[in-house]
Amino acid sequence: MSFGQTIVLGALAGFTIYLGLPVGRLRLLSSRTRVALAMFAVGILAFILVDVLSHGSGILETALERYKAGKASFGHMAGLVGLLAGGFTLGAAGLGILERRLRPAPLPPPAAGGSQAAVIDADDAARLGEQTDLARRRALQTGLVIATAIGLHNFAEGLAIGVSARAGAVTLATVLIIGFALHNATEGFGIIGPLGAVRPSWRWLMLVGLIGGGPTFIGSMVGYAVTSTPLELCFYALAGGAILYVIGEIWHGIRRDGHRELGLLLHACGFIAGVLTDLIGAHGGG
Repeated sequence: MSFGQTIVLGALAGFTIYLGLPVGRLRLLSSRTRVALAMFAVGILAFILVDVLSHGSGILETALERYKAGKASFGHMAGLVGLLAGGFTLGAAGLGILERRLRPAPLPPPAAGGSQAAVIDADDAARLGEQTDLARRRALQTGLVIATAIGLHNFAEGLAIGVSARAGAVTLATVLIIGFALHNATEGFGIIGPLGAVRPSWRWLMLVGLIGGGPTFIGSMVGYAVTSTPLELCFYALAGGAILYVIGEIWHGIRRDGHRELGLLLHACGFIAGVLTDLIGAHGGG
């Protein structure tokens, strides 16, 4: 498979994420629908977390086997372990710190009482509008954080596509592309699920699609040109930490909406959807 074919198909695999994003433009009329979509997204993200960590641990197991066989030094293996630990910590704690620092400060509560009731009512109305705008900005910011985490994961997937294509494993590379394309289509729900009643603009959807899906395209080019196990492990670690943080944020945010049984059911459905769409890629590896 040529470099040109690789980048075209890598782009196809990455930008199928746009298939799920337009759902964010639909009016979600009930809290049940919001909880269902958000928990379906959590299920997808949970699968991605498992997938990311399994790939990362697989790299470490290979390094351990090479060390036991005398083909690699202990320092090499220890360095990879440190890279995984550091990347995961940076992805989880670092992303959490950055996201909180970027959040706008909460507005003060509305005043009550006093003789200037008409003025206060006008101020309260303005403050309510500001609170609504603040909630919207926070929801959209959470979506951007999720897209970033997914993008880190998809960069590592793109590396796998590029490496397979360069090695001449055309069948494997093709099946990986198909599998990742189907899988990325479900990741769009992972981005827009936590938005709830917030209706994003088309411009915002284009942006998060580029952030989440574009790295697959970039990774396929890098993987074709450069083979680097530490680089691949680094992005798996960063993605794992970031996805874990995002799952916690979404779960915390929707607990107050209730519908526990429905949420858990859709959580399982999201996880199963991730598994099924990933099976095509796994079958190609077999």
